[in-house]
This record gives sequence, C-alpha cells and structure tokens, in this order.
Amino acid sequence: MRTRVKGYGTGNIIGRNVEKLRRAQGISQKDFIARLQVDGTDINPSSFSKLEGQTRTVTDKEVLAIAKVLDVPIEALFEEQN
Repeated sequence: MRTRVKGYGTGNIIGRNVEKLRRAQGISQKDFIARLQVDGTDINPSSFSKLEGQTRTVTDKEVLAIAKVLDVPIEALFEEQN
C-alpha cells in the first residue's frame, strides 16, 4: 500500500479513521470502493481518496455505508486521533 503523499485536510473529521480502519483490515482502496458500490453507494476512486485525505466533505449516507462495510459502529469513525 502506498503512503499518503499529501497531509490531511480539514474537509471532514472521519477520513483519517476510515483510512486507518480500512488498512487495518487489509482492504485496498479499490476493493473498498467496490464494496461500497455493491452496497449502493456510488463513489469514484478520486472522490474516495479525497474523503480519506480529508479534503472533501462526507455525506451522512456515506458515513453509514462506510461503517457498514468496515463492520464498525459509526462512532468508531469519529474517534479522536492521537
């Protein structure tokens, strides 16, 4: 997996946790996006990368779908980073 080149933005507060949880489960961005799409969330790779990089806002529907695909409570996406 590639290391993030740019720093995190301020467009949302869950992106860093999404990336951390996804990587911890060994899921590539491509596979994660496919799982979201199967679940009915239409998101493209560029948009998802911006979500994880915290450079775009996240919709409530996306938050719900991401938590479902990661099989974590929604609250886990909002845990403060150290």
